[in-house]
This record gives sequence, structure tokens and C-alpha cells, in this order.
Amino acid sequence: MNARCLRVEPASAPAYDVRIGSGVAAAFAGELADLLGTKPGRVFAVIDRGVPGAWVDRVLVAYEASGFTIDRFTFEPSEQAKSIETFGEVLGRIAASRLERREPVLAIGGGIVGDVAGFAAACYRRGVPVVQCPTTLLAAVDASVGGKTGVNLVVPGGGSGDELLKNMAGAFHQPRAVLTDLDAFKSLSERHFRSGLAECVKHGMISADWGDAGLLAWSCDSIGPILARDPGVLGELVSRNVAVKARVVAADEREQSDTGGRALLNLGHTYAHAMETIGHLSPDGDPANAPLQHGEAVALGLIAASACSAALGRIGSDDVEAVREAVVLCGLPTSISGLPDNDTLIARMQHDKKAARGRLRLTLLREMGKGELVTDPALDAVTAGWSSIRS
Repeated sequence: MNARCLRVEPASAPAYDVRIGSGVAAAFAGELADLLGTKPGRVFAVIDRGVPGAWVDRVLVAYEASGFTIDRFTFEPSEQAKSIETFGEVLGRIAASRLERREPVLAIGGGIVGDVAGFAAACYRRGVPVVQCPTTLLAAVDASVGGKTGVNLVVPGGGSGDELLKNMAGAFHQPRAVLTDLDAFKSLSERHFRSGLAECVKHGMISADWGDAGLLAWSCDSIGPILARDPGVLGELVSRNVAVKARVVAADEREQSDTGGRALLNLGHTYAHAMETIGHLSPDGDPANAPLQHGEAVALGLIAASACSAALGRIGSDDVEAVREAVVLCGLPTSISGLPDNDTLIARMQHDKKAARGRLRLTLLREMGKGELVTDPALDAVTAGWSSIRS
């Protein structure tokens, strides 16, 4: 299969390519020095422990064959590991490798690895290049594109225990390239693969404003070959989702728009992030499957955001059911047990980065296919969102 190539054009950084196809991670080795405008030197690879070592080795051998010296650091990704401590360790390892300012960090893994590695690259020597090599569907269609990097913070919560604040420390640091090697998806567990589909549903729910009104319908119609991981269909799925995100990033790279802009990509995420801070939640009620994966929380958050939008009179109940049906097709959860009371959940939502002057701001739907940023939505509507996913 021929590789696909999309261009991302952020306002504050050089444009870069997203390459999608079989073998693109290794094939890029011969082009990296030219991209950086230097001779082959050192590459610091930050690697997801869940990626098969044999595949990683094949990729890194290609860079060594092109004249690069490879240093590496591997860690087990989790929301707890997406921390200041892990960030500090990665930063220290990069410094110990004596990486120079024009030498890159190569992030090989899912979204957590990409976020931590990208943040370290943004801070080391006040910014070294980063190349993102997403190995999960979720990272490929969302986290690897757009330059958001960062880690979670933990703050004392008084009598209720410590609180996890999602993505509260970070930087905008655009990659120099994104290499989405579809071969990496072959080793993903079914749960991890399906988790990535939540971000595809999200893009489809707002894509009418961003040049692809038929994305959600196509994704639902193509779910069979998508779940079978057909390379051609996967290539189209990733390409269309990246194209939507690239258009949003080009319009509002740093999330400054008062009317939505990049914040629209947070549809469902304020609900999702609140759930992700509750470590005992699982998609099926089995404690062995806790915590929720990010995509599972997003899937639930999309249903909740749709129900909230309906409660505010912006969309109809049939639209909420259409979202629920899309989530079902993806094999993702549509309800969850073990949620705390609504006051606790809303308090957690108010820790969201979009909150302003203590006021809750939610990305919702103004109609199916079109999002909007709503400040101070009625609390009964927010609660209706939670009620729609309680079991």
C-alpha cells in the first residue's frame, strides 16, 4: 500500500508531514537528517513498553543504518506514569545522552508516551525537535498531531484524598514529522484498538464544520473492515481524521478562539477527564479491568455531552441515540457503574483547563456535525449528561 501524506500547517511553527502507511517509520530514517538540516547525529528514543521490541528494533536499526546513534528510554504508560516524575526522568536521561539542540527526540508509542516525550523535547535546551511515531490508533488520529504535550499533576485533596489533574502541565511543541506506521497496529489488543475509535467518533461529530460532513456515517458504514484492521480502510480512517484535526489546528493552534476553534476537539473530554480521575472505574464493572482507558472514557463522555446538548435544546433525542449507536458499533461502553454523586463529578469537571474564572465551559453540539463551546451550561443539563451514562 502506498503511503499517504498530509500536511499540517500551524501558525507558529514550520509545516510538517503526517505519513500514513506500512513501513513508514523505518523508511523515514534516510530523510531525517535532511529534514533537520544537519548530518546524522544522535536520536533519543522514548519508547512505550507495550510496543513489541522486535518491531521497535527494526525501526531503530534503520536509523542506525542511516548514520544515527540511538539512545533510548522505555516506560510503561499509564495516567499515573504521565507525571512530573516520569517527565523529570526522561529529561534527565536526555541530558545524560548529551543530545544537542538540532538532534531529535523520537516518540514511539501511544498518546501518553508522545505527550511525555514531546513535553521533554519542548523543555530540553528550550526546545529540541520531536518526531512522533504513534503506535496506537488513538495516538495516530489525535494525540500525535497538533503539538499539545504535557503531563498530569497530583494535588492534595484534603479529606477526599489526592486529586489527579489531567494534562495540567505542558507546552505546545509541534513535531517535525508524524510517522503513522500501520504495521504497529497489528499488535494492539482489541481493547486498545477499539479505544482509539472513540476519537474517530468525536471527529465525526464535529466534522461538518471542518470539511468532511460524511466522516461519521462513513466510519459507521466501514466498521467491519475497520475492526478487521484492513490496511486500506485503516489508512483512509486515519487520513480523514488527521485531515479534520489538521484543519482545526491551522485555524486555532493554541486554543485561543472564543467561539470554539481547537476547543471543539475536546468534545466529550470534560466528562471523560472527570471519569479518568476515578481510578476504580472499569468499562464492564470488573475491577480487574480498571482503570478506564482514555478512549473508553471519551466514548462515555461523547454520549454524556450529547445528552447535555439535548437537554439544552440544541440537538434532538434521535441525535443522542445516533451517537450511542456509533459507540455500540465500535464496541465501546455506553454506561458505567460506580460513579460518585453529581456534585463530586461536577467539582471534578471544574478542574478542566477550559474552565475560566471558576465557570464551567463545555464543548457541546449546536447540531449534529457541528460543535460549540458553552460557558456556564445549566447544571441540570450537565447532570442529564451524567444520568445518560449511569448504570
